[in-house]
Amino acid sequence: MDNYFIKCAECGGQMKRVPEVIDCWFDSGAMPFAQYHYPFENKELFEKNFPASFISEAVDQTRGWFYSLHAISTLLFNKPAYKNVIVLGLVLDKDGEKMSKSKGNAVDPFDALQKHGADAIRWYFYSNSAPWLPNKFHDKAVQEGQRKFLGTLWNTYAFYTLYAEIDQFDPTKYTLDYAGLPVMDKWLLSRMNSMIRKTDDNLDRYRIPEAATALSDFVDEMSNWYVRRCRDRFWAKGMEQDKINAYMTLYTALVGVCKAAAPMIPFMTEEIYQNIVRSVDKTAPESIHLCDFPAADETMIDTALEKSMAEVLKVVVMGRACRNLSGIKNRQPIAKMFVKAPGQDGGKLEDYFVEIIENELNVKNVDFTDDVREFTSYTFKPQLRTVGPKYGKQLGGIRKYLAELDGNAAMDELNEKGSISFDVGGTTVELTREDLLIEMTQKEGYISQEDGGYTVVLDTNLTPELIEEGFVYELISKIQTMRKDSGFEVTDRIRVALSDNEKLTKVLRANEKAIADKVLAVEVLDNQTLANAKEWDINGEKAVISVEKV
Repeated sequence: MDNYFIKCAECGGQMKRVPEVIDCWFDSGAMPFAQYHYPFENKELFEKNFPASFISEAVDQTRGWFYSLHAISTLLFNKPAYKNVIVLGLVLDKDGEKMSKSKGNAVDPFDALQKHGADAIRWYFYSNSAPWLPNKFHDKAVQEGQRKFLGTLWNTYAFYTLYAEIDQFDPTKYTLDYAGLPVMDKWLLSRMNSMIRKTDDNLDRYRIPEAATALSDFVDEMSNWYVRRCRDRFWAKGMEQDKINAYMTLYTALVGVCKAAAPMIPFMTEEIYQNIVRSVDKTAPESIHLCDFPAADETMIDTALEKSMAEVLKVVVMGRACRNLSGIKNRQPIAKMFVKAPGQDGGKLEDYFVEIIENELNVKNVDFTDDVREFTSYTFKPQLRTVGPKYGKQLGGIRKYLAELDGNAAMDELNEKGSISFDVGGTTVELTREDLLIEMTQKEGYISQEDGGYTVVLDTNLTPELIEEGFVYELISKIQTMRKDSGFEVTDRIRVALSDNEKLTKVLRANEKAIADKVLAVEVLDNQTLANAKEWDINGEKAVISVEKV
């Protein structure tokens, strides 16, 4: 290269470009020692930090920086320049195409940050796939993660702050007495510490999506199970010990998950930390990012409790599916539900957990049993894709045999032996689950679901008493909706009136105290119209409900 001079804009002097130009990758590869001016100085500092714990760059650096670092380090020190490497996959468009300005499919990162926020984009990349795989980037995927994880975490935090503000609750004035906590609190703290242990372990092994999943699962259960199950405790009057326990448990869980999630969503976790920790404790570290990563408290991890609650959640999800299939709303009480679960006695749970299922599904009685054949059976058809090549000539006979089977007996044989065997025209036929299309059938008046060894059967027969109770729950729900729509505070006392439906008026009068207590009504009126009125369709019965603040 020819020598030439350029004038320095700073001092007006001349700088000369030298003719000897080494490959730029040599400069990059020399970074570990060149940054410290080693070996001329900083010997101890260099040796303390070399080799690096890990290096991270995109896959296009494999033959560039990744290689040059190792090559130079091997020549000079006879050892690698880093202990671990995370190779990042390329970011593609929503169709899996490489982004390119010429194709018009490139996303401006600053536009994306402005639209979604940094945390949402960070979370998408952490949770979507392993770092070394290509990522398809598009708005819908980012928004889904934003809704499911960030939105759920923020809503849980907002719930806590709403009621903490009402009660002027200060967590620094109380201690978390683990031994005296109810089961739901112990479960949440066990799940929190299991989550911390799992997140920490996955991050140690660079299993980033798995760590994100542990965080996301915990936030979902904290919000959609713990908070929903414990809302009445936060609504209670005064500041009794049970309410303090609920506050301290939720506060501890929020702080714990925010500290564990801080490396992934630094801005939201910092906001939550400042508002619920630093606002009441000026001795706490100035930022969540100056806190230690949380350590799991093994004494709070109760695997048996977590296993029982996981079974509860499984049964509840299946019970809700049964309700959806039957078209019966969750506010309509059901007389009975049968559950068959893995283990002895149909996987029967302790009474406390059974009560949770009954409450969640609005079922009067849950019966765990090892036999639900009175309510269910099975039909079998051949899976042509697998049965055809093996028993093509016998296919007609196989269909006929399967159509005449005792469904429950055949399912027992399949579960016990892994296959069912029979003879068709002198040929022994053996069919496994992969060879069969199995469909559960149910007795009239019952709806069932089966999944992973669990069977749930819902009795859908409704008595007049159950129907009336369903009306009561619907009335409470509609009045609560009107409270919210009218802008009332959660503590406001109200009057309630119902008109234009004699049947619902009788239900209201017969259950006046139960309804009034739930909606904070000091007076219940007939055939009057108050300040805020609306016509409702309540299970086919039309009526006008009105409310006003006292």
